[in-house]
Amino acid sequence: MALEMKVPSPGESITEVEIAQWLVESGDYVEKDQAIAEVDSDKATLELPAEASGVITLMAEEGDAVAVGQVVCHIDTDAAKPAGDAPAAEAPKEAEQKAPEPVATPVAPAKTESYATGTASPAAKKVLAEKGIDAKQVQGTGRDGRITKADAIDAKPSMGTPGLGSRGESRKKLSMLRRKVAERLVSVKNETAMLTTFNEVDMQPIFNLRKQYKETFKSKHGVGLGFMSFFTLACVRALKMYPAVNSMIDGKEMISFDFQDISIAVSGPKGLMVPVIRSAENLSFRGVESEVKRLAIRARDGQITVDEMTGGTFTITNGGVFGSMLSTPIINPPQSAILGMHNIVERPIVRDGQIVVAPIMYVALSYDHRIIDGKESVGFLVAVKEALENPEELLMDNNVLRALEL
Repeated sequence: MALEMKVPSPGESITEVEIAQWLVESGDYVEKDQAIAEVDSDKATLELPAEASGVITLMAEEGDAVAVGQVVCHIDTDAAKPAGDAPAAEAPKEAEQKAPEPVATPVAPAKTESYATGTASPAAKKVLAEKGIDAKQVQGTGRDGRITKADAIDAKPSMGTPGLGSRGESRKKLSMLRRKVAERLVSVKNETAMLTTFNEVDMQPIFNLRKQYKETFKSKHGVGLGFMSFFTLACVRALKMYPAVNSMIDGKEMISFDFQDISIAVSGPKGLMVPVIRSAENLSFRGVESEVKRLAIRARDGQITVDEMTGGTFTITNGGVFGSMLSTPIINPPQSAILGMHNIVERPIVRDGQIVVAPIMYVALSYDHRIIDGKESVGFLVAVKEALENPEELLMDNNVLRALEL
């Protein structure tokens, strides 16, 4: 019996997907639940499992956009599983392998009067190689037109003339996910009144806490005490203080949320993905770090689902892991704000009237000015700064051991 495999719905509002890659070929025997393809939706890359065991026949090509419910392959469930690979054919006998003797073709003798024209001497070759100049670009002044060392030294590359390096190019179709991301980014720039405000954070208090407790924290909870838990909980506190930042526009209405679902940008094999930490206001340091680790692993392994990347109310992105000093992150629609973290660099600052060196991070808040005023955006970022520079009091209620569950 030939089973028709149709594209399942990967999530609400998604009507089509793109065949990113077939993991099998027509004629292969597949087992039930074996991953046979990777499909791109406009939100995530998902695996397509075989619905039954049998011999598969592909009905769509890689790169094809197929509607949800469309048949993409047939599986012959009556086909027997192959016993094994067929034995390799015997190697041909030595006599059969021997290629026929090549027939010599007479070659016209080169003109003796011009054989040296354009040929560089060994010394000239070395000079030309160091200067990256092709010998064809040099007029030789030596005997019979040979290029001398003096010719090579005097030679200059022609302006606009390609050098010896590769000048190839390649062309590849953008995945559906990448095309959708591009559309959303352009849409945000065109449809929102996006502004960015900046501040700096002295990370020394967090450095001190991590140095003192990170080994104990990891041995007890199985996850590291990273920066993301401090930033997430600092944002949760600031979002409660400035609820407009935890809101979004829907037509002519403003929707505000009494919970904080924090989207975190992570790098996956298909590009940037933004899974959501649900109800971050209810999580401890251990809870945030465990959830960040779980979502990052799922994104890295290509197992993240559409539901896990839908519904955030605020986003945190960390360009610092790639070395970014300062940036203006783009809002993740339909949200109204995003916090950008950056790299930590030792810089001179004034502390208690003295110039000291401290680990400083620049932070940026991009926000939609249609719904968030300057006072609220600046106040929000200052609240985040205050919590990060005084975490024991503002994030741990002056009880570090209890906050870290040690």
